[in-house]
Amino acid sequence: MIIDNNPKEKEAMEAFKRDERSLGYKLQDEFVAELRESIGKVDHCTCKKACKHHGKCIECVAIHRAHRDHLPNCFRSMVNERIEKLSELTEHSIKEQ
Repeated sequence: MIIDNNPKEKEAMEAFKRDERSLGYKLQDEFVAELRESIGKVDHCTCKKACKHHGKCIECVAIHRAHRDHLPNCFRSMVNERIEKLSELTEHSIKEQ
C-alpha cells in the first residue's frame, strides 16, 4: 500500500468536491482499513533520518505541531509541490532573490 498520492484517497477527495460525501467517507474508510492492515508489515515512514518516533505518525505530527518550527519530513514534498505551483505565478522569480 502507498500513502502518498494514494489513488483511493484521491478519489475520495474528488467525491467530496462533487458533494458525494457518503462515497468520500466510504473510500476513506477503505483507505484507513488498508492502512491499518499494513501497519507493522510495511514501513510507511518516508523520513530517512534516525529518530525514535520513526513510523509513529501520531507522535511525530503532534511534536511538530507543538513546536511549530518546521514540518515533518514526510510533509515536505507535498508542501513543496504546492509552493512550486504558486511560484509559477511569478515565473519562479523567488529563486532569483
